[in-house]
Amino acid sequence: MSRIAAILRRSFGVVRNYVGADHLGNKYYFIPEQKTWTGRIVRAKRIVEAANPKEYEYMEGSIPMEWDAWIRGRRKEPPSIEELLKNESSREQVKAKAREVEEKDQALLAKEYKEGLVATPTRTVAKGHASATSFGKEEFSEEPTSTANTFQPGSWMPTSKK
Repeated sequence: MSRIAAILRRSFGVVRNYVGADHLGNKYYFIPEQKTWTGRIVRAKRIVEAANPKEYEYMEGSIPMEWDAWIRGRRKEPPSIEELLKNESSREQVKAKAREVEEKDQALLAKEYKEGLVATPTRTVAKGHASATSFGKEEFSEEPTSTANTFQPGSWMPTSKK
C-alpha cells in the first residue's frame, strides 16, 4: 500500500521527507530532486514548516541557527539532538560568564568611585548637533519680532554684487 501511495504522491504532488523538529515546534522537510509528470525536473529543496505560520508574528530567533544553516545549505547533514543540546548548554555558559564578568566590572567600578580613583561620570547635555550649522551659536528667541513700526518703504537697498 505504501508503494501505491508513494507513486500517487509522486505523480500528483510533491514528495517531502520529514527530517526533524526543533524545541520550538518547527518541522523541517527535505524535498528530493524529482521529475514531474510533464518531464520537468524540480531541484531539491529544504523547507521549514513554522510552528507559528503567521508571517507577522515571526520573531528573530524563531529558527535555531543549526537548523538555519541546514535550511540555507551551509551544512549537508541536519543537526542531531545531541549537537543542539550541547550548543544550547555552551550558549548558556557563555551568557552566565558574561553576566559574571559584568557584575565584577560594576563592583570594581563602584569601588574605584568610592575610593576616588575615578571621577564620577557627569551627564553633559548638548543642545543641537555638532553637524548643524547653528551649533554653538546662541539660540534665537521663540517670541516673534517685528519691524512694523520702524519700517520705511524704499529704505532698504540690495548690495551690488560687483
